[in-house]
Amino acid sequence: MKTDIQISNEATLLPIEEIAGQLGIDEQNLTHFGKYKAKIDLAALDVEKEDGKLILVTAITPTPAGEGKTTTNVGLSMALNKLGKLAVTAIREPSLGPSFGMKGGAAGGGYAQVVPMVDINLHFTGDIHAITAANNLLSAMIDNSIYQGNPHDIDVRRVVWKRALDMNDRALRNITIGLGGLGDGIPRQDGFNITVASEVMAILCLADSIEDLKTRLSRMIVAYDRQRQPITCDMIGATGALTVLLYEAIKPNLVQTLENTPALIHGGPFANIAHGCNSVLATKIGLRYADYVVTEAGFGADLGAEKFFDIKCRQAGLKPDGVVIVATLRALKMHGGVQKDALAIENVAAISQGFANLEKHMENVELFGVPYIVAINRFPTDTDAEVAELTRLMEEKGVPVALSDVFSKGGEGGLEMAEKLLEVMDKNEPKFEYLYDTDDTIENKIKTIATKIYGANEVHFSKEAMTSLKLFESIGHGDLPICMAKTQYSFSDDPKKLGRPSGFDIEIRELRLSAGAGFIVAITGAIMTMPGLPKVPAANSIDILPDGEIVGLF
Repeated sequence: MKTDIQISNEATLLPIEEIAGQLGIDEQNLTHFGKYKAKIDLAALDVEKEDGKLILVTAITPTPAGEGKTTTNVGLSMALNKLGKLAVTAIREPSLGPSFGMKGGAAGGGYAQVVPMVDINLHFTGDIHAITAANNLLSAMIDNSIYQGNPHDIDVRRVVWKRALDMNDRALRNITIGLGGLGDGIPRQDGFNITVASEVMAILCLADSIEDLKTRLSRMIVAYDRQRQPITCDMIGATGALTVLLYEAIKPNLVQTLENTPALIHGGPFANIAHGCNSVLATKIGLRYADYVVTEAGFGADLGAEKFFDIKCRQAGLKPDGVVIVATLRALKMHGGVQKDALAIENVAAISQGFANLEKHMENVELFGVPYIVAINRFPTDTDAEVAELTRLMEEKGVPVALSDVFSKGGEGGLEMAEKLLEVMDKNEPKFEYLYDTDDTIENKIKTIATKIYGANEVHFSKEAMTSLKLFESIGHGDLPICMAKTQYSFSDDPKKLGRPSGFDIEIRELRLSAGAGFIVAITGAIMTMPGLPKVPAANSIDILPDGEIVGLF
């Protein structure tokens, strides 16, 4: 089979105004970025139309074997269109960090991709660059305020705002700034987050208007004074300038799939260190113009889906209508104890053993009251006996399962999945509910997620985390939802514990307040908000040929 980039380069793309026309979006609401990319003006929301239905694509706990969640998302939207439905896919923008690091790009794969793939995986329309600039302008203005007499009496030991860069660079996690002469600033400890972990990214993805964006930016807490009172972005005087930098970036991006299905790609927060969902505005535009919006939440249902329900849907007033949980037999075998180099060997017993991981994710989705199916993203090495065993296990649970081959066949390979999902959605009215009440204490909300979603026994808070918890409650932010920062590779905070671990505790190392985004980040274990590069990064294989063709991006 051809590589993803070969398939992408051979695609026949329609002019972007024709893609917008499929949805009924007027061309006057488009800002073109060449022939095949455009931003949609927020005025497009000002139409009287009944909203479509919202479908979430989530997955089991990811493994190095790959699950294909974005590929399934894209393929499902194409399959729905083949069934005569007007569907749009709504996903996140890829970060340059993983693209040049270990994961590679994030535009789907095989014959279920969004295109132009190279553009999407590199600079795209500049949204992430704008977020980086806004984040770092605020950093510069904080340090300038301290240098210019410190009128807010900022305690330089309690500046909580970090700089940002959209790259994996572990050397920037902890740095010292302001070294040199008297004119070089005030020395203090600082650090960098990857841009997709910036609160500015979260705000861009949760804001539902320019006015809401500005309000959220204004209330970001950047530091504390010597009396431990919060200093906000607005107090620094940066709100207007940051809003201007994000004025174009807040507009959702329109592209297309290989089969010319409309695709909205906007915002890119990670799900292991941020809330892991595409923008509210992209989702709402999709719902306004399409019959079905197929969106995704990062990593497994324990991370992305929980945050989609408890943060994004809660803040945006969204009510999902259906869920697809993506699994692969290869990943189930890894959760059943098989090593990666032995995945091509038939192992029915490992399917049974690894099924416990999928079972827990199914139970988690059921907690939210949304009807769902399981989609098996099939690989050529999957045997009939392995498929039969998983089918038997699913029949015992009474949950519909569909084989998906969108990677090899595009929308055609997702018809069974689309038909079964529509059938389940037609028969089952969603009874959507949140996992917890935001009026509960911070401690109890974290314990609810850890015990009910992860299956933990207990939650332990470091001394630093408890100090922050009490501070956040004392300044009036105890009623915010929780954004857990946890390894994506396990239900626990230990990435080595595969399957469905039990008898484990969760360690909360640090709490961070994102007052503008509207949640509290609880950092567990060894999770980092600035990733590092692997021993052999993907960047080593990326190049451009004399004719301008880019190679190695996938």
